[in-house]
Amino acid sequence: MLIVHTADVHIGVENYGRPDPVTKTSSRLQDFLNTLDEVVDYSISHQADIVLFCGDAYKSRNPSQTHQREFAARISRLATNDIQVFLLAGNHDAPNIPGPATALDIFPTLGVGNVHTGDTLKTHLVETRSGPLQIVSVPWIRKGQFMSSLGIGENDPSKLNESIETLLTQAIQSNAEALDPSIPAVLAGHLSVDSAKTSSEISMMLGKDYLLLKSSIALPQFDYVALGHIHRHQELNITPRVVYPGSLQRIDFGEEKDTKGFCVIDLDPSESPGKREQSYKFVEVNARKFLTIKSTITDSDSNPTQTVINEITNYDVREAIVQVLIDTPASKYQEIDERLIRTSLEESHLVATIRKNLISESRNRLGKNFSEKIEPLEALETYLTERGVTGEKREILLNKGKLLISEHSQSNTL
Repeated sequence: MLIVHTADVHIGVENYGRPDPVTKTSSRLQDFLNTLDEVVDYSISHQADIVLFCGDAYKSRNPSQTHQREFAARISRLATNDIQVFLLAGNHDAPNIPGPATALDIFPTLGVGNVHTGDTLKTHLVETRSGPLQIVSVPWIRKGQFMSSLGIGENDPSKLNESIETLLTQAIQSNAEALDPSIPAVLAGHLSVDSAKTSSEISMMLGKDYLLLKSSIALPQFDYVALGHIHRHQELNITPRVVYPGSLQRIDFGEEKDTKGFCVIDLDPSESPGKREQSYKFVEVNARKFLTIKSTITDSDSNPTQTVINEITNYDVREAIVQVLIDTPASKYQEIDERLIRTSLEESHLVATIRKNLISESRNRLGKNFSEKIEPLEALETYLTERGVTGEKREILLNKGKLLISEHSQSNTL
C-alpha cells in the first residue's frame, strides 16, 4: 500500500512574486502549483493508493475562485486515476467561529468520488485498491467553537490550550484503542508536537498553539503518523514513524535553508502492527530558491559598489528570490549604487531587498585621542578630507560651518 504524504500547500501565498505574463496571475501562485504538480505526477506515475494532504491547502480561509479551481484540478487528476485523496482541515482552512464552512467542504458537498475530508476528530475507513486503510483524523481545533462547547472564558487562554491538549490526547488514545489491528492504520494530524523544530511558523506559534507530546501520538496502533502545520521537514520518531513533510514551497527567508518535498511510505497490509513499513523516503521538489547575500564594506574601500557585485558573483542567483545585506560605515553609505547592484542581479527571479546597515566604527576617525580637545572646525575639515570633498564644494561647506560655529558662539554669549 503506497501512501504519499504532503501538507501546507498554501495556495495563495504571493509574497515575493511578480505578474506572470502568460497566466495573468502571480508568479508565486505558479511556484506553488508547480510543486503540487510534482506530488500529483509522482503519485500517478507510481500508482499511489492514497495521497494524504495534512492541512492548509490554501493560504486563506476564503480562497479565491482561481485558487479553488487550480487546487480542485489537481485533486481531480488524482481521483480520476483511482487514487484516494484525504484532505485534512488545517488552521488556514477552518474559520475561527462555528457555522461557516471550511475551504474544503466543497468536495463532500459535490460528492466527488475518491475524495475524503477530515474536519472532525474521528476514525475513517478508506477503501484503496490495495485494501482498506484506517485514518484517525486530527484536524486543527477551532478554538472559538471549542471554548463555547466547554464554557471556557476568553480571558483564560492558558486553560483553553491545556483543555485542548488533554482532550485531544484522550480522544486520540480512545480512537487508537478502537482500531482494527488487522487493517493498516495511520494518524493524520494538523498540529504542533513538543519536539518539532520550526521555521517561519515560529512567529505564529509562540503563546498561541496548543502543543501535544510526541508520546500522545506515537502510539503502537499506528503504522504511520502523518503531520502538517510545521513547515520544516523532520522525522520525530521511527516506530511508528512520525513525520512532518514540511511545506512544498519556501514561504519566506526564514525557510531559506529548508529542503522542500513530500514523503512516501509503503505498507504491507499482510503484516502485523509495527511491522508493516516496507520502505520510506522523502522526495525533494524543485522549490523556488531563496538566497541571502551578505557583504561588508570597510572604511578604506575605494569602490564599495564593486565589492558588493564581486560578492554576488560567488552565488548562483538564477531564478532565485534574493536579498542583499550590506554592512557599511557611514563614510561609504552614499557611494553604494543600488541601481548597479540590481543590474548585477538581472538573472534572479526577484530582488526582495537591498539593505544597507550602518556599522559602528571603533577607530577614532579624527586621528586624536578622545582625551584631546577637538575644535569643531578641525573636525569638519577632517570629515571633508576623509569623504574626499575638495575644491569649491569644500570651501562652501567650510564657510557654512564657520558661520554656524560663529552663530552658536554668539548665542552662548548673549
